[in-house]
Amino acid sequence: MRRSNCAGALQYVPEEELVIGSKSKVGLAMVIVLMSGLAVTGCKNQNKPDNLQRQALEKHENKRYNLRGQVVAKNVAANEITVQHDEIPGFMAAMTMPYKVKDPATVQEVEPGDRIAAEVVVVNGGSNYWLEDVRITEQIGRKSASAAPSVHRLNVGEHVPNLPLVNQDGRTIHLDDFKGKALLVTFIYTRCPLPNFCPRLSSQFAKIHDDLAKTPDDYRKTHLLTITFDPKYDTAPVLRKYGLAYLDDDPSGFGYWDFAFITPVDLRKVADAFGLMYFEQDNQISHTMNIVLVAPDGTVSKYWSQEWTTSELEEALRQQARTAAAVPPRASRGRTP
Repeated sequence: MRRSNCAGALQYVPEEELVIGSKSKVGLAMVIVLMSGLAVTGCKNQNKPDNLQRQALEKHENKRYNLRGQVVAKNVAANEITVQHDEIPGFMAAMTMPYKVKDPATVQEVEPGDRIAAEVVVVNGGSNYWLEDVRITEQIGRKSASAAPSVHRLNVGEHVPNLPLVNQDGRTIHLDDFKGKALLVTFIYTRCPLPNFCPRLSSQFAKIHDDLAKTPDDYRKTHLLTITFDPKYDTAPVLRKYGLAYLDDDPSGFGYWDFAFITPVDLRKVADAFGLMYFEQDNQISHTMNIVLVAPDGTVSKYWSQEWTTSELEEALRQQARTAAAVPPRASRGRTP
C-alpha cells in the first residue's frame, strides 16, 4: 500500500509491515485509518508555527529604514512626534510628517528643535509605520523652536474659519456654504509623487464618494472637499483635470466633491486652524497629513492624522449626516445639489 508523508509525497509500505499474522481486512483498515489520522496530526503540528516562529516571521516581514531629521512638534496625548526628515531611501522623499512612537517615554523626552536619528518600522506594505530606537543627536535647536509662536489647532466643537476658496470650476466657495451637511476635508497637492500619501487620500475619498452615491439620502447630506497645498501650480483647470481622474470622468461628481485652492495667506490660516504644517523643498511640498470632519453646524467633529481606514471615514461622515436635518442649510450660492 501507499501512505503520504508531510511533504505530500507517497511512499510504498509493504502490507506485511502493517498486518501481522492472520489479522483481518477490517483490522488492516483500522490500522490504515489510525495511521492516516496520525499523519494528518503530524503534518498540522509541523506546518503550524509556534509563537516564536510567528514572531520571527512577523519580524522578517517588517521593513526598517533609518531616519534622520528634526522634531518640529510633539503630541504627548497621541504618542506622536512630527519630524522634518531627510530622504529615507527606499521609503519616502524628504518631508515633514507625524510618526507614532513605540516608546511613550520618548515623546516625553524629545522637544521641538531636537535633531534625532531613529528607525522607521513599516508593515503591511506601508499602510502602518512607527518609530523605534529614537536617539537625540543635537539639542541646540530647542531654544529657537521654543521661541516660535505657538499655533492653535481648532478643538472639537470649535467653528471652522469661513475662508474663501476657488474650486475646480473657477467659482468662489466658502466653508460656510456647506453648513447643513457633513463635510469631510483633506489636503493634497496634485504633483505629489508618493503613492501612500496624496494619491492614497484621493483614492480613499473616491471610494467614499462612490459609496455615498449609492445611498441618495446620505449623498445629499454630505460633501467632500480637497484643498491643495500648492495654489501656485494647482489652478482651477489643473484641479478639474485631477478631480475628473478620481470621478471616472463624470463632472456631475463635482456637485458632491470640490477640489479647491486658496490664497497663500489664507492657506496658512486654514492649515494652522487644522493643525497642518507644510513648506516647499526641492520643488516638492513637504507636509503633514490631516483629515477633518466638519459637523453640519460648521464645527470640528473629528481629526485623523495618521491611522484611519476608508470605512472608518465613511461611517463617521454618514453618522454626522444623520444630524444634518436639525441644521438649516445655507444658500447654495449657485451650487447644483
